[in-house]
Amino acid sequence: MAERILFLTGHLARPRLEKVLAGAELGFAWSIVDIGVKVAALMTESIIIRRLPRPVTADRVMVPGRCRADLTRLAAEFGVPFERGPEELKDLPGWFGKRGHALDLTRHDMRIFAEIVDASALPVAAILARAQAMCAAGADVIDLGCLPDTPFPHLEETVQELRRSGIQVSVDSADPNELLRGGRAGAGFLLSLTEKTLDVAAETGAQPVLIPEPHGELPSLWRAAEAADRRGIVAMLDPILDPIHYGFMQSLTRYAEVRRRLPDAEILMGTGNLTELTDADSGGVTATLLGICSELRIRNLLVVQVSPHTRRTIQEHDAARRIMFAAREDASLPKDYGPALLALHDRKPFPYSPAEIAELAAQVKDDNFRIEIAEDGIHVYNRGRHEIAQDAFSLFGKLGVEKDGAHAFYLGAELMRAEIAWRLGKRYAQDEPLDWGSAVDRPQEDLTRLREAGHTLRPASSE
Repeated sequence: MAERILFLTGHLARPRLEKVLAGAELGFAWSIVDIGVKVAALMTESIIIRRLPRPVTADRVMVPGRCRADLTRLAAEFGVPFERGPEELKDLPGWFGKRGHALDLTRHDMRIFAEIVDASALPVAAILARAQAMCAAGADVIDLGCLPDTPFPHLEETVQELRRSGIQVSVDSADPNELLRGGRAGAGFLLSLTEKTLDVAAETGAQPVLIPEPHGELPSLWRAAEAADRRGIVAMLDPILDPIHYGFMQSLTRYAEVRRRLPDAEILMGTGNLTELTDADSGGVTATLLGICSELRIRNLLVVQVSPHTRRTIQEHDAARRIMFAAREDASLPKDYGPALLALHDRKPFPYSPAEIAELAAQVKDDNFRIEIAEDGIHVYNRGRHEIAQDAFSLFGKLGVEKDGAHAFYLGAELMRAEIAWRLGKRYAQDEPLDWGSAVDRPQEDLTRLREAGHTLRPASSE
């Protein structure tokens, strides 16, 4: 028997919802209840409890993405699961397409080592503060970078302080003595060991990351791996990723060869030589590299952030590892797994056509301005007007708010946001911040409570 899903909506959205559901091959039976509010997003928990007929004859109930209600309490009240759907009706087919349920990006199988490249030049308190921020951004291990010919007298104190704070630590140095000190102090990982310095790992018990020496010479990496295996040392292998035009493609083949020759080996890839040394938005570079890591089952990532253009690299790696894991588990392309790596453009920026917006505008019976964007530009409408422009400034004189400063300010800010979204090809939703993916922090929102009504919800005459 097909699953039955009940959709809750409001007066204005019902025709759109029916059209979307009727036009999609969803694989389940559906029904709609108009909960008795004009705008679907304004339905509340108490309204649903009062107005939804009982018993609910469905396997689950879906509320609009912008509905603010405690879904756990609603499920207990009606004895059926409640889910929050996508924010735009046009996204419903994709919402159900692969999974049938809300997107799950909670899982991953890659570990992020975030390097503090100048740790030896920083006091312990500064290192701890930076480490805590990196962990909050998604890092699993903090890597202490040791600078050449720069003393690190507080290395032991730093490792111990990080460990006391519950942070895993690695030490990255070309100096065997610094690696030895870091391992003895409690670092769990030691980076950049070679076949000649493997004794350091044996003495400290820390897990080594082995690199070829000289650079790029895989036979030396095979010998180091074999020596570690003979001594019962579980090592990670890093063939080292090189920058573009300095051996990038050849370095990729090294990673593939390590995986071919050692199918069970733990491998680490340092991504900084691409993200830091390529003047391109780092989110896309990261997505590509972690796609390679996903295919090769590389489960350890060394991340650095020095250049200002990679300031969100940890967040980007965290998002990418989750997306790639979900796509691989679904045997799918990494598409339709959320906008976390779509900072500048969205795949479907205009959910509604100009004709569909005009159809909705004709139903509006109040003076509140609605703002939407479509391929032809910015649409502003209420019961008395429907204006379309590609330049937000050109709309001001047509809206009749010259004597209403507060409302004019609100509309100016909102229309400018709509123009930015239209020009870039991003999703726009009135009164909502633009979604820049992992490029910016988005404040946590209480999904059980409506926000205080803003200018959108009040006609100009009440200002």
